[in-house]
Amino acid sequence: DYGTLDDFKRLVAEAKKRSIRIIIDFVLNHTSSDHPWFVASQDRQSSHRNWYVWSETDPGQANWHRTENGDYYYGYFWEGMPDLNYTAPEVTEKMSDIARFWLQEIGVDGLRLDAAKYLIEEGTVIQNSDSTHQWYQNFRPEYKQYNPNAMAIGEVWDLAPVSAEYAQGDELDLVFDFDLAQAIVTGVRARRAEGIARAFKVNQNVFKPPQFGSFLTNHDQNRVVSQLAGDVGRAKLAAVIYLTGPGVPFIYYGEEIGMIGKKPDEDIRTPMQWSAGQNAGFTTGTPWRLPYSDYDEKNVETQSADPDSILALYKQLIALRNQHAALRVGDYVEVKTDNPAVFAMLRASQDEAALIVVNLSQDAVSDYALSAEASNVQPGEYWAVPMLGEGAPSNLTLNARGGFAQYQPLSSLPAQSYLVLQLQP
Repeated sequence: DYGTLDDFKRLVAEAKKRSIRIIIDFVLNHTSSDHPWFVASQDRQSSHRNWYVWSETDPGQANWHRTENGDYYYGYFWEGMPDLNYTAPEVTEKMSDIARFWLQEIGVDGLRLDAAKYLIEEGTVIQNSDSTHQWYQNFRPEYKQYNPNAMAIGEVWDLAPVSAEYAQGDELDLVFDFDLAQAIVTGVRARRAEGIARAFKVNQNVFKPPQFGSFLTNHDQNRVVSQLAGDVGRAKLAAVIYLTGPGVPFIYYGEEIGMIGKKPDEDIRTPMQWSAGQNAGFTTGTPWRLPYSDYDEKNVETQSADPDSILALYKQLIALRNQHAALRVGDYVEVKTDNPAVFAMLRASQDEAALIVVNLSQDAVSDYALSAEASNVQPGEYWAVPMLGEGAPSNLTLNARGGFAQYQPLSSLPAQSYLVLQLQP
């Protein structure tokens, strides 16, 4: 439906010419019920029988599905997605070979592991089992031998302390941080910073920096602008927070132009809106789903010509992150703000420091003061030079511990505004 394998090889080759690396979705947990492996496994004598989790009697538990011949198979998500049986060595061997094919023969640079926490059940434990963790520990040297620089990121939709267990250096390289994503979107929507700061602080304690994938929403969630009642201004604030924060940021297509969409899934996966032309410039044929009616404004072509668009902001944030080590790999330092609507953080690398301040309120804020207990930044007086945002910030003096108190970069923070300041000695 989407082209040939040769088409994909050409995509990989052309991407590499442009210093772009491609990661593919790697669905380990299950196959389709139409997959030849599963069709064959329905025969009790088949060599593929043990590739899935079968029972000849009703287990009387959730997520088991009956076939026409009276057997039952396990499929956590639904009957159309039977789970593979990773207690069978043949399945592990086959999946390792599939990883080798994509990483070595085709040349992709990484794998996004779908439903990563559901791999192996242990009785009533159906997620995050010890066997699942052991499987990933065994899988790591496998995929690294095919490409030592290959990156594996897991979709572990769980609390940060749980998902972080997969990213301690002996299993996956990264996991998506759903706690942080929810905290940012919820905090921006409620115009309260406390939950955002708390999520970053939890991450500091449970992840090896920066071993998590930061994002706002994904293909299974209502789009961020829809969650923010259509307010693109607030979506900009959310973008500033996660694209200047720690972690490895991922952008769900369309967020950079403020696309909307609510469940069902088809309506959060509508075609990318490239222009104000027919079918949003996505195709000259018949799209699988029509774009939303706001595509005449929310499209790449129109926003590329608008320096105040959300697309322009995303481009600025990505450029800043690439140019400044403090934003890319710097430590996260909690900054208290004395105002529930103001979020702030300090990012400090070995040679650079940046202060980020975001006013979530729909009103200007003057009753705030920033403070940090300590940091690894050398004491002394620093110029606060704007990298993003407007205003003429006052200087900042760091004490002997690299901290500061009662600092106001601006006497008044404009409504729904942001500042990204480089601290220059």
